[in-house]
Amino acid sequence: MIIIHTMNDRQKYVPRLLENTLKQALRISPVVVVTGARQTGKSTLVQHVQPGQNRLYATLDDLETLEAATSQPDALVDRAPFMTFDEVQRSPDLLRAVKRTVDRNRTPGRFILTGSANLLLMKRVSESLAGRAVYLTLMPFTHRELQGEGSHGLWTELFSTPSRDWPELIRSRRPSETEWQKYALHGGYPTPALQLTSRADRSLWFGGYATTYLERDLQDIASVNSLVDFRRLMRGICLRLGNIVNQTEIARDIGLSQPTVHRHLDVLEASYQLVRLPAYAVNRTKRLIKTPKAYWSDTGLALHLAGETEPSGRHLENLVACDLLAWKGTGIGAELHYWRATTGEEVDFVVEWKKKLLSIEVKATAKPRLADVRHLFTFREEYKKTSLAGLLLHAGQETYWLADGILATPWWKVL
Repeated sequence: MIIIHTMNDRQKYVPRLLENTLKQALRISPVVVVTGARQTGKSTLVQHVQPGQNRLYATLDDLETLEAATSQPDALVDRAPFMTFDEVQRSPDLLRAVKRTVDRNRTPGRFILTGSANLLLMKRVSESLAGRAVYLTLMPFTHRELQGEGSHGLWTELFSTPSRDWPELIRSRRPSETEWQKYALHGGYPTPALQLTSRADRSLWFGGYATTYLERDLQDIASVNSLVDFRRLMRGICLRLGNIVNQTEIARDIGLSQPTVHRHLDVLEASYQLVRLPAYAVNRTKRLIKTPKAYWSDTGLALHLAGETEPSGRHLENLVACDLLAWKGTGIGAELHYWRATTGEEVDFVVEWKKKLLSIEVKATAKPRLADVRHLFTFREEYKKTSLAGLLLHAGQETYWLADGILATPWWKVL
């Protein structure tokens, strides 16, 4: 018997920043696709936003439902006026049936589809539902989501507030000081972040997550000949967070061919584990590095995969990257990059929004120095017509102007 139940059976809900964007998408589009890594809370989110007797929920993790989606997809999608299908990457036939149904009836919000893979990057998924769907990505919990605020960092406010008023803006918030090391170890997946209290319990959970991903989820996305090699690549990337993705170097270090590394990196990105941050490519007078940098979608899992027990500065940088990506994913139209010149000058993050640039450096120190922001000076001089003040996020407690046009502030007061 196919397991299909109503949306009233909801889990305990923690507010998510993507909630309002999802509600808006359901008002205007017949199909809304919510993707993201497994266990980020996609099912809980969609069940909270669209409860009620008129919407039926079906998960393709159930084998009978998967069989129906494969053998009788048109009958399945017509079972109710409004339906939610979970883990749709497991059945490309279902996506074609959704397309046929939507072409006959474009009622807004008719289908919610969730999946643990980026359907647009999966080679075996030929139906993108172009013109029929809004695509959203749910990241693991942000710092402010974990505090129950259902929000992200102060990125919108920084762009809308004159730079001279940033200290007042930041001081007006009264967040609780958080140890970034603890935040990095817990990560943002709901279970280890909110429910598990010991390091041993979290390690056990992350181990099970990695095994499930390798032995089951991965097979829905690509054919991988050696899970041992793939696991070794995951470890290699997690040891290089914040570094430029040099595929030849990675292949040499872990003993794989460069084409194999290339394919595996694509799979990691399609399954929302790997985040490749592009370089800011608007050239002025300097020759720029254009290879992407690597981050992981969850620092807790990254630490586990790397076999590391204590986070380092690159994990704090990764936390900031994930918060910026979550903000970007609400559909505001911002772009996120890093910047690096061939001379070695580098800025961790460059946010481009509303024709303005926000440059950000992240340092895991409580006492930042002027030397920590010298590349922010270079970047702002290079793009002085569009640059806002530079931002240095540190691990201390004070907010102050470290130099002209460079504000130093604790990471937890912004995130």
